[in-house]
Amino acid sequence: MKILCGYNVNIDSVYSISGDEVSYLTRSQDSVEINAKIQYPPNSVNSVSDFVAGLVLCMQSGSGAEWLIHEKPVFDFLKNRFFDRSIIRMGGNAGIMANVMSEIGAELVVPNVVMPSVTQISLFSKRTIMLPQSSEPASGCSGELVHFVFDFRKGETFLLDDTIITVPRENRFIATYDSANIELAVNPYFETYALEHIKEMDGVLLSGFHMLMDTYPDGSTYVEKLDRAVEQVKTWKRLNSRLRIHAEFGHFLNRDIAYSVFSKLANHVDCIGMNEDELAMLSGVHGVPARCILQMDACSVIDAAIRCASDFGVRRLMIHTREFVLKVCAADIAIADPVLELGSMGFGVKCAAAFAASGKLVSRKFVEAEASALNESVFGKEQVRELLDHISGKQYGSGVAGEYKGYMFYFLPTILSDDPVATVGLGDTFSSATFLRELELHKMHA
Repeated sequence: MKILCGYNVNIDSVYSISGDEVSYLTRSQDSVEINAKIQYPPNSVNSVSDFVAGLVLCMQSGSGAEWLIHEKPVFDFLKNRFFDRSIIRMGGNAGIMANVMSEIGAELVVPNVVMPSVTQISLFSKRTIMLPQSSEPASGCSGELVHFVFDFRKGETFLLDDTIITVPRENRFIATYDSANIELAVNPYFETYALEHIKEMDGVLLSGFHMLMDTYPDGSTYVEKLDRAVEQVKTWKRLNSRLRIHAEFGHFLNRDIAYSVFSKLANHVDCIGMNEDELAMLSGVHGVPARCILQMDACSVIDAAIRCASDFGVRRLMIHTREFVLKVCAADIAIADPVLELGSMGFGVKCAAAFAASGKLVSRKFVEAEASALNESVFGKEQVRELLDHISGKQYGSGVAGEYKGYMFYFLPTILSDDPVATVGLGDTFSSATFLRELELHKMHA
């Protein structure tokens, strides 16, 4: 399979933060200010106190988030304090997904890299990644693009004022300083290569839309950036009608931008992927209460996904959560054999589990071995039973598939590691591995 990957590639500085360090950070800031920002989150980082509030907010709830850093002094604070003690690895959805597909068997993967620095290039898989020749960054970019990822573990405790807070589940908070990916910047060499070779490509994976902003220093808005990307997709589709395009949604800080991206991509891509937090953000679209989705009630998640898909004409919608994964698909384009659909999703689940447990993907044999030593989510298996009780479906192995409200649905529990080495990039790993396997199966049964 030959696949293009856009748009966001960066360097991740990954740091496992302890409860003691968080306690120190909370003590170093004004407690009244921190509590006010926890109650009314700024959703961006303009000061150190904004950063601390975002970190505390995520650790209190066990949720994940990504906030953009808008002030260089905050970037300098984080770099000076954490960078040298961090794990430096590939970042950005497109970069992570490109590496996953290269490691597990894609013939060729071509990512968009707007800042092809020595460090950035060194983080790519050495197998089947191809970077269109370029020594110059895209216009308007300066400096390496570093995202600070703060992993935290379940059970960590920290002090907020005089209250002991216990982290309910592992997750991460990301503080991002990035002048290029917030504009969906495209390296001109990638753009030229894509146009010249699009007829040879089997698929395209797109991401990074969640980094769009309301306005930019030059007076432009996200609308121009998004429209440019949609036009690029339309051009690719026009030149290669068999091309399959998957778009990953992402954690948007602004609901208006999220709605706009969803509605504009809906009719031009073959599938949209997201997690439960992102589906909950679209509650104004589907009408299902966000709390039901965040509680990961499978019936509510399926209802929300189908309403989104039917109202906007999305052909396929894929939801990946910690406990289970789900795809809804318009009945007229569904694969005749549910085992094939569940098989591609199952491959994605195994890849995500192997990566969580080991922090790497070496081969398909490695993935099978790692995943076989882990257990399926107990909660996910309970949700399989809930679906069988409340929605007409048939069990296939540990998964279930059926037709509901004019859509086919496919559902699998995830495979979990009790002591994960990695928590960032699991959704990207699942989506890209599933996409690659879908392309292979689609070609085999065409």
